[in-house]
Amino acid sequence: MFRQEITMYQHEVKSLYRYKLIIEYDGTSFAGWQAQKNGLAIQTAIENALHLACQEKIRIHGAGRTDAGVHAFGQVAHCDVSKEWDPHRLAMAINFYIRERPIRIIKTIKMDPDFHARFSAKSRSYLYRILNRAAPPGLDINKVWHVPQKLNIELMQEAANLLVGIHDFSTFRAKGCQARSPVRQLISLLIEKQDDEIHFKFHAPSFLYHQVRNFVGTLSMVGQEKWSVQDFKTAFDAKSREKGGPTAPPEGLYFTKVHY
Repeated sequence: MFRQEITMYQHEVKSLYRYKLIIEYDGTSFAGWQAQKNGLAIQTAIENALHLACQEKIRIHGAGRTDAGVHAFGQVAHCDVSKEWDPHRLAMAINFYIRERPIRIIKTIKMDPDFHARFSAKSRSYLYRILNRAAPPGLDINKVWHVPQKLNIELMQEAANLLVGIHDFSTFRAKGCQARSPVRQLISLLIEKQDDEIHFKFHAPSFLYHQVRNFVGTLSMVGQEKWSVQDFKTAFDAKSREKGGPTAPPEGLYFTKVHY
């Protein structure tokens, strides 16, 4: 009897079909990516739509978590469903049931069972947008951080170059971070001017809690010339969050891509 139950379980597992979801969303009205009790999460909203589309309870697994107010162009998740779907039709079905929310499934791809949105990922990319002009945003409210003071991009990039590589990033690690180690690798950090905006482009295998926002907030001190590059280095070398600059607000942050 026990052997028969195992065989039935194995057959059931083999009958599941795994799909990769590429997702964009406006995180303004959500409590973040991860399902929680303190408000509607993006994960929960998508799972509810999947339940309606597939008529079964389905859990999705994301490549990374984003905080309340953070957006995404290219978040990735995977799910297992018991029915085989045409990928395009599955994406359209989810979008139909989630149409009243600012979330869209851009693409759905059928994957091998060993694919995992988080653990198969090699690296991740983020974008942070600062609107650097006197006038506050009109069209991009909740989509950028408005800094009216002129920022010195050259000084910020000089300071940012110190962050590239493998380092102890304790200065940029938020209180409450559950990572075992503050040591991470930053592959690249490029700062570019786009009309009235300044874009910070980050690429790394993984990030600590609030690491990107703490990078931007601290670099903004250099950009406003309140700190020198040496001040930035001193804070970095201190390996203490108390020595770092402010945390940039969530609305300027975008999860742009997962690299596999």
